[in-house]
Amino acid sequence: MAPSIDYSSWKKNHLSILNGLRDKRIFLLFSGGKDSSVCLHLLLEAGREFGFSFEVHAGAFPIHRYTASEKERISAYWQARGADIVWHEVARDDACLETSDNPCMSCQEIRRQKLSAVLINTIEEWDKLVMVVSYTLWDIVSYATEHLFAGVFSRADERDSRDVEKRFVETSQRFYPFLLMNEGYSVFRPLLRYNGCDVLKTVEEESIPILRIPCSYKDSRPKRTLESYYARMGLRFDYDQVFKFVKQTMGLPDAESFAGIDKKKYLTKVF
Repeated sequence: MAPSIDYSSWKKNHLSILNGLRDKRIFLLFSGGKDSSVCLHLLLEAGREFGFSFEVHAGAFPIHRYTASEKERISAYWQARGADIVWHEVARDDACLETSDNPCMSCQEIRRQKLSAVLINTIEEWDKLVMVVSYTLWDIVSYATEHLFAGVFSRADERDSRDVEKRFVETSQRFYPFLLMNEGYSVFRPLLRYNGCDVLKTVEEESIPILRIPCSYKDSRPKRTLESYYARMGLRFDYDQVFKFVKQTMGLPDAESFAGIDKKKYLTKVF
């Protein structure tokens, strides 16, 4: 049986990061799913203990998931716990996903563009910005598996190879719990040491509300398909072992290699 995430253990793993969050402008990127909801749950606890506040920003896309009643239900719960969610509407409808060859990639691109626009129009002191993202250990295991399938075991033409390399840059930076970029802002991923089943157990034990409307395109995402196998087979992974494997086998770049990526490129093409 998967354990829930223990706050004390989580805090110990991220102590140096949490100690540095006071006086920062923290953007928690929220989707209403289990991962970002547990992330918000942990950050509320940490904020009280370490003396920092943060903002919760949600991109309400694809539209069919974010009905008015769903947003009201989730907002009411978190408001009672002291967190106000800013829901950002996207000036697109789901029709663009229905005609896409890869609706999940299209959705990701739309959400990236929205996030970039919000940040550019909001942030004045980039050296104070910390973006909090809710990737889990299951996510990065899936990225490693995806790279093995697409880049090592398959036969690809030159164009496919370029796409694989681009995807590798995009996903490899997600293996790091904390990235400090040369332009001053940073990226914090508080759940990388935890399996998806740990997150789900926490949601259940804490009775945290999450979006009830499943994404119509979730089966288009390889990582979601792989996660269903992890769950059915009762698999659990260890972050340090996964990181070591990817570092040695796939040539995972050092964290510093991502720090110099131009802000606009990082936010719209990599992040």
